[in-house]
Amino acid sequence: MAYALVALGFVLALNAAGAVNFAHGDLVVLGGAVAVVAAAWTGLPGPLLLPVVAFALGLAGVLAARVAILPLAQRPPEATFVATIALAAIIEQGLTVAMGAAPRTAPAFAGSGAVEIAGFAFGRQPLAIVAVGAVLVAPTTAALCASLPFPKVNSSAPPPLLPPAIGAGVPAAAMRAVASDRYLARAVGIPVGRYVVLSLALAGALAGIAGFLLGHQFLVSPTQGAGHMLKAYIAVALGGWGSVPGALAGALAIGGFETVVSTWVGDAWASAALYVVVLAVLSLRPRGLFGEPLGRRA
Repeated sequence: MAYALVALGFVLALNAAGAVNFAHGDLVVLGGAVAVVAAAWTGLPGPLLLPVVAFALGLAGVLAARVAILPLAQRPPEATFVATIALAAIIEQGLTVAMGAAPRTAPAFAGSGAVEIAGFAFGRQPLAIVAVGAVLVAPTTAALCASLPFPKVNSSAPPPLLPPAIGAGVPAAAMRAVASDRYLARAVGIPVGRYVVLSLALAGALAGIAGFLLGHQFLVSPTQGAGHMLKAYIAVALGGWGSVPGALAGALAIGGFETVVSTWVGDAWASAALYVVVLAVLSLRPRGLFGEPLGRRA
């Protein structure tokens, strides 16, 4: 579920920006770092830290949109690639200077220990990751995948001078319209820049929450961003470039595969086997399991 949070934020940013945000993995690390610092300063428990982390990383997403995405909207996607790579390096080096290279432990969301369910012992923190991830992923995905609410047409009324904005009052619908075709979205009255910023803010908040949830078991280190970015990239490539359900399916498949295989052969061999499976799937389905709704590579 943590991978699903990361992948969902990644595909949101991808569809909004029209290019890969290479700083997305470092936003995950930044979320864990914010949780570490906020817990040390305030002493808040995990459930109260979560909105703090989400708000802080939402602001980081807004900053990323204003600095590295929107100013380069009229440039080729390669310009955004370079800008977001530079942003990722700034976050990584900034965290290294501020926190040091040694890994830190984020506070637990649900405390330590385990609970017994049907005779099986489950850790509280893994259960919290699954529960929080499900609560966040399910409604977000439902909103982003629902049908666009087209306005009703009154055949007896004269046609308007300008077409009404499709889904203008529904943020999720407007975000989908911008992701599908930003030029057409602008033509029907949707403020494209505003919804790009909103998408990046939501992507940053999801990334930060994932970093907070993962930071207790897997620690927080400034150099983890590339690993998170790679997993999100693989999930989106497996599911279908730009597909929200595909990104979630790919993320859950990666997490399940690593969990099962690592119990047999260890983490290193599980990672190697994952890349072999990814190559095999993409050789058979180059456009991913769910296809590419955008019809192009960003």
